[in-house]
Amino acid sequence: MISETVELVTLLFIAVIGLNAVARRLFVPYPILLVIGGLLLALVPGLPSVRLDPDIVFFLFLPPILWAAAYFTSFRDFSANLRPIALLAVGLVLATTAVVAAIAHAVVPGLGWAGAAALGAIVSPPDAVAAVAILRRLRIPRRVLVILEGESLVNDAMALVLYRTAVGAMVTGSFSLDAAARDFVLAAVGGVAIGLAVTGLAGLALRWARDSLTEIAITLIAPYVAWSLAERAHTSGVLACVAGGLLLRRVLSSAVPPATRLQGRAVWDLLIFALNGVIFILIGLQLRTLAQSVRPGELGALVWQGLLVSLAAIVTRLIWVPIGTWLPRLSASIRARDPLPPWQAIAVVSWAAMRGIVTLAAALALPLVTADGRPLPLREQIILLAFVVILVTLVLQGLSLGPMVRLLRIPDDLAQEREEIQARERGVHAALERLAHIEQKAGVADEQLADLRRHYEERARIIAERQAGVAPSSSLAEAAFKRARRETLDVERRTLIRLRDDGEISDEVLLELERELDVEATTQGLANLRDE
Repeated sequence: MISETVELVTLLFIAVIGLNAVARRLFVPYPILLVIGGLLLALVPGLPSVRLDPDIVFFLFLPPILWAAAYFTSFRDFSANLRPIALLAVGLVLATTAVVAAIAHAVVPGLGWAGAAALGAIVSPPDAVAAVAILRRLRIPRRVLVILEGESLVNDAMALVLYRTAVGAMVTGSFSLDAAARDFVLAAVGGVAIGLAVTGLAGLALRWARDSLTEIAITLIAPYVAWSLAERAHTSGVLACVAGGLLLRRVLSSAVPPATRLQGRAVWDLLIFALNGVIFILIGLQLRTLAQSVRPGELGALVWQGLLVSLAAIVTRLIWVPIGTWLPRLSASIRARDPLPPWQAIAVVSWAAMRGIVTLAAALALPLVTADGRPLPLREQIILLAFVVILVTLVLQGLSLGPMVRLLRIPDDLAQEREEIQARERGVHAALERLAHIEQKAGVADEQLADLRRHYEERARIIAERQAGVAPSSSLAEAAFKRARRETLDVERRTLIRLRDDGEISDEVLLELERELDVEATTQGLANLRDE
């Protein structure tokens, strides 16, 4: 049994790696290809059925994915866009839950209002993984990414509170609006408090540790601690991880040395890639198991009902986003402070609404029986309807989002580039001031200090050209520099390899010097370029 499990996990990772490579070559978002790959794998004869434990899905996958998403979200931009994020993460989740519940109650025979509301809550929160994977490769306003990422961080908490309320009504047959509102406030406040507390303790531990591996391990264990404590306290594990990840971003830059940040980024990138890859391919694999759980002849009807539910969720967002964008700007003060964004950006936010891991986990977490021991009504049907929504939104919206963005020709947003130039300028001038202090303190001219000064003065000159808009010459010069630096780094590395092969230096010396060259390549933006 253990060997079969190990073989299945190995097969999944091989499939994830292969499909991701294919997705990059085809310029297709990897979550979409992974789901399709999972569906195809499910057709392989002799492959064991996959049954996902919802507790494992929630605990193993969600904490690090949410934590990492929050860590890479700008707190300043998140705060500045809190109004549109709240309108999507709270208002739209409520609206989608209500509309989907009404449609599902009307089209699915025997589905009560509690079950319909549970389905609405399950499919209401979009997952930004697929959308951001597409949009980051395109030139779109930074604000669009911030809003989509911020929405996906907060909407899970709102959806799961609605979900638990609806499931409670399914299990017990009773519902209390006051209790639901109270639970949401307590879950939100408690979850945020626990997340901040865990990150505060993690920050102290990071400052106490003196080892990169220990420091990286602390960052890896923190989201699981935050999630576990929040769940035990009956608060929101989602918001605990979101709050913790946002705060850790503020702490990590001063709490750990550069080596830890470089190594930690690589570890976290690999972890999130593996978790996202496995969960999306499991979505496809799980469908065969679910299809076998319904009565013969019922699957076709469920697919059509799922398409109607998907349409309801998509149309609700297409209506809500433009209204939610326009309505607050009836206020003159908001309109003056925050003018209406381009209609193309509104269209992208309206269409980028793929469902993913939270919808999967919530659907599978439906209880098996009610309070009196009877089977939960239409449990398998609700799960299958949710899976249809995942597939439709991933494939339809995911595949069309990239072409749509290119067709809309969204105006360029240069705000982030201007901020980058200003930050570089401030950093270089601060370095030059510090260097002048060092030279004055030394009291003597030093050739190495003079070289360092020339290096920073050259950087200051290039930054000044970029600020002045001398784009053609500076961009050509920068491209020529990168080509030359890449070639010189390659020559250094190949020389070191030849020395190792000839026995003149050891592998340990090669690894140490190669690491220095790799760090230099990373700082010059050459790390992902391959040998020709």
